[in-house]
Amino acid sequence: MARYHIETYGCTSNRGESRQIEQALREGGHHPAEGPEEADVAILNTCTVVEKTERNMLERAKELEDETADLVVTGCMALAQGEQFRDAGVDADVLHWDDVPQQVLNGECPTVTPDTEPVLDGVVGILPIARGCMSDCSYCITKHATGKIDSPPVEENVEKARALVHAGAKEIRITGQDTGVYGWEEGERKLHTLLERICDIDGEFRVRVGMANPKGVHGIRDELADVFAEHDELYNFLHAPVQSGSNDVLGDMRRQHQVGEYLEVVETFDEALDYWTLSTDFIVGFPSETDEDFQESMALLRETRPEKINVTRFSKRPGTDAAKMKGLGGQTKKDRSKAMSELKMEVMGDAYEAMVGEEREVLLVEDGTDESLVGYDEAYRQVVIADAEDRGLEVGDFVDVEITSHNTVYAFGEPV
Repeated sequence: MARYHIETYGCTSNRGESRQIEQALREGGHHPAEGPEEADVAILNTCTVVEKTERNMLERAKELEDETADLVVTGCMALAQGEQFRDAGVDADVLHWDDVPQQVLNGECPTVTPDTEPVLDGVVGILPIARGCMSDCSYCITKHATGKIDSPPVEENVEKARALVHAGAKEIRITGQDTGVYGWEEGERKLHTLLERICDIDGEFRVRVGMANPKGVHGIRDELADVFAEHDELYNFLHAPVQSGSNDVLGDMRRQHQVGEYLEVVETFDEALDYWTLSTDFIVGFPSETDEDFQESMALLRETRPEKINVTRFSKRPGTDAAKMKGLGGQTKKDRSKAMSELKMEVMGDAYEAMVGEEREVLLVEDGTDESLVGYDEAYRQVVIADAEDRGLEVGDFVDVEITSHNTVYAFGEPV
């Protein structure tokens, strides 16, 4: 039986894929090694979001090639740009996620069957509800790896969620490239139906919904907001990446939604929920972004004031249509990124400052530094309890806390 070493980079979906690979290997009798040097095979699950990440993946692949007997490269960069590893002289098997277990198992019994066990990381269950998306963004290379949306039936995902809860999950993270279009290929968006069914599972747990593009959410915004308002099991949290405040830029990005649709989603959730977190993403420095376009993005950020914001400086991805466009100067992109990041910190700091003095119920999900534990309140805002272990608290506990202070992007809580 082989000893394996697996490394994962990128988003929660990638972590879920790695967990499924690892579960299949463990079922086949293989065991994790202490490091790549002790492993018979190393598995590198790659990310390819930006150019810097791509370079890091190639460098890490070369390092692992020297450290282990056999190397398997999978993940988004492997699927979208597998030739880059070959061009760089990396001696590795470049495979789709689904093909990794059989490659490593080398035909040994038992035959790998997908999703036989829940994907569990401590008290956090990772539930990929679908693979792929319905978008065709001009800048996105991940689409080449994942393809169109492929949604398993609602009942199948509910059973996966039930298995996670029975296995000890206190937090279920719904993941996917675009959760908002779950079921779209069958002509019926079903995210709200799936969430309602998962919330009906017996047990004490919370559910976080992963990234959902505004276009997909817009068509079911009323139904989705109603489900959030009705079920305490759902974190009041929505990650809807707008990417730009300019309709012209959104058109060049082929983002499918317009700013007005994004605003209607936000307004619907504002009306349904008293306390919730809006998470969004902006790309700054897209090739066609003018100064006026950028200021529209800044204005949208000020208007909607999302509590969680990801700012990405545009970088050309090979094989995408946006890579063929004449780009902006590096200094322009840097200046815009700096300006938006400063505004981001101001907006997020205001949100956490407003929490000070309030009481919140927090689910502790992971270890922090020293004796601290990290958890999330009902709106999925991060709260740290500094001396949690001294107080006898453990990961998986629900704790009522008073918010005593904050550090711009997370809060500190004192148990009450």
